Amino acid sequence: MNMETKMEGLDASFDIVARQDAADEAIKGLRSDVDEVKSRLERVSRAAARPMIDTGAQGSAPMLGAEVKGFVNNYLRMGRETELKSVSGAALSDGGYAVPRELDALIARALKKISPIRQIAQVVQTGSAGYRKLVTGTGTASGWVSETAARPMTATPTFYEIAPPSGELYANPAASQAMLDDAGFDLETWLADEIATEFARAEGAAFVNGTGINQPLGFLTSPQAATNDATRAFGTLQFIVSGNATGFDTAPEAKLIDLVHQLKAGHRQGASWVMNSTTMASVRKLKTSDGAFLWQPGLIEGQPDRLLGYPIIEAEDMPDIAAGTTPIAFGNFRNGYLVAERTATSILRDPFTNKPFVHFYATKRVGGQVIDSDAIKLLKIST
Repeated sequence: MNMETKMEGLDASFDIVARQDAADEAIKGLRSDVDEVKSRLERVSRAAARPMIDTGAQGSAPMLGAEVKGFVNNYLRMGRETELKSVSGAALSDGGYAVPRELDALIARALKKISPIRQIAQVVQTGSAGYRKLVTGTGTASGWVSETAARPMTATPTFYEIAPPSGELYANPAASQAMLDDAGFDLETWLADEIATEFARAEGAAFVNGTGINQPLGFLTSPQAATNDATRAFGTLQFIVSGNATGFDTAPEAKLIDLVHQLKAGHRQGASWVMNSTTMASVRKLKTSDGAFLWQPGLIEGQPDRLLGYPIIEAEDMPDIAAGTTPIAFGNFRNGYLVAERTATSILRDPFTNKPFVHFYATKRVGGQVIDSDAIKLLKIST
């Protein structure tokens, strides 16, 4: 009897050990499953944190991230204003809402393609409305000495503060509600192109002829003089005369060559011509004494035409050839002209002003000014 009791106790002990081993295996399996779930969640989290990029085929609509899709579908299409960032200092309805970076990049790329001066000027982006820059008038003084010689004191350079005049640039494209309700309508690309086209038209005129009052100061509006670089006041552009009161003289090619070589050699690297289409038509007919055209057409698609070896930028806001005008500019605009813009474009959806159409009132702060008057030269129609 005692032997049977002992055997039953021993079997019970083995059974407890077996159940404990089974429980341990189950816990290990559960931990493995939990680790696998955590690993998957981490991969999903990392994938969601990465911004989506354009992976579509060339010419197709870009693949935009969740932020852009939410902005386009919720606000632009339906007018929902939740979780949007206002860029106004006063009220939400005053300043509109900052567009996502991907949509702002679409506007910037389209704007650069169609805005002629922006293509060749120096463009800086700021986070505030104002921008200031210090430049030297004559450069920093320097000299040569031996290894152990004393360093003489150099002259103090003259500094000038550049604060480009700026203004609020706005565009107001409109779409019908039927267009917005169409899920196949590429709203973000259409809106970026419309805003960029209207921005380019307005800023193109301002960068050339802007008054500096609530808009950029155009390079043709800057002070002008016929004196050389060493004697002109800072900020004053040099011009040479055509030799004729109403147009070119008998040797216009000589005047164009003089204009090129009035520019310092350092600025000629990267220099370009700027003129409108009417002036281009006249310049294309110019020939050298041996009958060769000064104009050199671009032989490859996408390459600009050239005049005396330098590319030509067509800017319709340049004046026509007439008495007292400056129809041709030549220079290194990246060194000579500064465009300062606030990074964020804001959009205000307006479905009420012009029913049944929905307007998208877009604004951006843009300024501009000549920063190196030695880098841009002008040809003036005068004797």
